[in-house]
Amino acid sequence: MSASATIHPSSVVEDGAQIGDGVTIGPFCHIGPQVVLGEGCELLSHAVVAGLTTIGPRTKIYPFASLGHAPQDLKYRGEASTLTIGADCMIREGVTMNPGTAGGGMKTTVGNACAFLANSHVGHDCRVGDNVIFSNNVMLAGHCTVGNYAILGGGAGVIQFARIGNHGFVGGCAALENDCIPYGMVLGNRAYLSGLNIIGLQRRGFSRDDIHALRRAYRQLFAPEGTLMERVEDAAAEFGSHPAVQEILAFIREGSKRSICTPRGTAQAI
Repeated sequence: MSASATIHPSSVVEDGAQIGDGVTIGPFCHIGPQVVLGEGCELLSHAVVAGLTTIGPRTKIYPFASLGHAPQDLKYRGEASTLTIGADCMIREGVTMNPGTAGGGMKTTVGNACAFLANSHVGHDCRVGDNVIFSNNVMLAGHCTVGNYAILGGGAGVIQFARIGNHGFVGGCAALENDCIPYGMVLGNRAYLSGLNIIGLQRRGFSRDDIHALRRAYRQLFAPEGTLMERVEDAAAEFGSHPAVQEILAFIREGSKRSICTPRGTAQAI
C-alpha cells in the first residue's frame, strides 16, 4: 500500500489490496484483497470494490457504488473472472459493475474517461469503450459491446449480446433488442434506427463533408431495394475511401447474435 494514500479509519482495506500513490478512500468503504486501485483514485464514501477488480488512475467513485461482486448469472460457479475499469472515469452513486463469466471470456472491461451516472449497470462480460456516457438508470445486460463515444440516455435497457457502435446514441428509456450501427441513433420501445447521431458528430469535430458522406451512405444502406448485404456491397463500392462509412460497413458485415436496428418500415432481409 502506498504511503501517500489517504484512508479514512472507518474504511476496511483488506491485506493484499494494491493501493496506488495519492489514492483517497473516504469513510465506510470496503476494498477487497485482490483489488488494484491506480494512482489518484478517489472513493468518496460507502463504496465497495471486490473481486479481481482493477481500476485505472484518477477514477472517481461516488457513494454506494458496487464494483466487482459476483456476476448476476445463474451459471456462475465462482470462477476467478475479472473487472477492469480504465483511467479518468466517473462512477456515480449506486452504479454496479460485474466481472466476467466462463461463458463470456472471463472478463468485463471498461475504457478510459467514461461517465456512469447514478444507478447505471454494466453486466458481466461486457466490453465498454472509451469516452462512453451512461445516463441515470441505464441497464446493460451481459455480453454487450459498447463502442467509443457512445451515449446511452436515462433508463435505456440493452439486451444481452447487443452491440452499440462507435459514436452511437441510444435514446432515453429505449429498449434496445438489436445492434446499433456506428454513428447511429436509436429510439423507442422497441428501439428503431431514427437516423445518424448528427449532434454527436458535430461536437466531435467531424467535417461537413464527412457528415454528408455518412448521410448519403445511410440513405443507401436503408433504401427499400434489395437486401441489406447487397446494399452494403453497393455502399462499399461507392464509399471505398471513406473511413467512417467503412466502419459502419465492417460493423454490419461482422454480424452478431442480434439483427441490425433499422428505420421503421425498412425490411430486415439479409
